[in-house]
Amino acid sequence: MPEEQKTIEQPAAEKKEEKKADKKVKPRKKKKSKKFVTRAIVNIQATYNNTIVSFSDPEGNVLAQSSAGQCGFSGPKKATPYAAGVIVKSVVERIQDYGVKEVDVRLRGVGSGREAAIRALNAQGYNILSIKDITPVPHNGPRPPKVRRV
Repeated sequence: MPEEQKTIEQPAAEKKEEKKADKKVKPRKKKKSKKFVTRAIVNIQATYNNTIVSFSDPEGNVLAQSSAGQCGFSGPKKATPYAAGVIVKSVVERIQDYGVKEVDVRLRGVGSGREAAIRALNAQGYNILSIKDITPVPHNGPRPPKVRRV
């Protein structure tokens, strides 16, 4: 009788081991191969407080982006032309694997990092095909607030 009990217990133990083995083994996902993009769109958003630069492919999928805060700047230093140059250099380091050579630049905002970012792109060796200003301009805009009475 003890032998029969052992044979009954063994399949239950095997089932537990099989369940544990199923949990440990996960199907491996295929690694995404990086695209090879020769032409990219560079969006530069230069506000009074910050500068953000992002590279995207012609369809609009963002490849890499950086801002002054990511590069270690804080406070009023984020909107300086020097910060814009550093931001462009950090984005270019991330984008090198894609093989980008030509860029279309889209500028948004009125910050001081506008021209500095374009000059930094040119200094990095990119062929700038076009520069387009897409700063939103209100056509009369919302109604102004009432005059303040003190």
